[in-house]
Amino acid sequence: GAVDVEGAVDAGVSAGQAGDPSETEYSPESGSPSERSERAGADEEASLLYRFRHDRDGALMWIREMLSSVAVVLLVGLLLFGVSGIWPPMVAVESGSMEPNMEVGDLVFVTEPGRLAPDAADNGVGVVTHETGESVDYRTFGAYGSVVIYTPPGRTGSPIIHRAMFHVTEGENWYDRADAEYHNAVDCESLANCPAPHDGYVTLGDNNGAYDQASGLSPPVRADWVDGVARLRVPYLGYIRLIATGQVELNEAIAQTVGAGLPASEASRAVQTGVGASNLAA
Repeated sequence: GAVDVEGAVDAGVSAGQAGDPSETEYSPESGSPSERSERAGADEEASLLYRFRHDRDGALMWIREMLSSVAVVLLVGLLLFGVSGIWPPMVAVESGSMEPNMEVGDLVFVTEPGRLAPDAADNGVGVVTHETGESVDYRTFGAYGSVVIYTPPGRTGSPIIHRAMFHVTEGENWYDRADAEYHNAVDCESLANCPAPHDGYVTLGDNNGAYDQASGLSPPVRADWVDGVARLRVPYLGYIRLIATGQVELNEAIAQTVGAGLPASEASRAVQTGVGASNLAA
């Protein structure tokens, strides 16, 4: 009999297409349970990553912002360390001994001895004394000379941050070089650490009435006692560290910060109400 060739061909093609595994349509429900579970897990991970990167609110946004902030702080810290050469590269001012040129709560950037040393420093620690600074007009923090951070042997508290006034050599009678305003001695024998027990710097807090060596705070500061040299200060940021270590109460830091920024008329009222009184009275 007659054969419908065209119909047979069409049927064969259709059958071939239906039987070709490569042409089978993909369905999320296809595959074994383990394969479906893996695909679901991958989709969930991709969705979580997208949400972490793009969410505008919710927990993932807060986590992203917190991690970003931590990363920025670490990056800044590493950059400061690269410049300063010491860790930590910044110290907080804890007392008023350097007022008005450094205030309590200031954050001071410090470099290791010898780094970024000015031309006037003729030593390995990069220190220009007040005595030398006067002759070459070198000033830092409102006065002649460098401000150093040092730790004398046996000191258990924080390092001292004071100005280097002049350098003495072992056995030197430095009474005549000293400013009588900063000691009450009548001669070298009555002046503490005179003659000098060793080479070192005579130091002074800008707001203090006596040399550190005359008051017995420290012998002449040896070069290897110098932890660093102060370069610049940022007001108030040091309070973060002081509050964290319990050296200053939060309300006290707020009062001093607010009081320091008040106009004279408002500051007067602040004294009466107790806001910023300790700062204004300093």
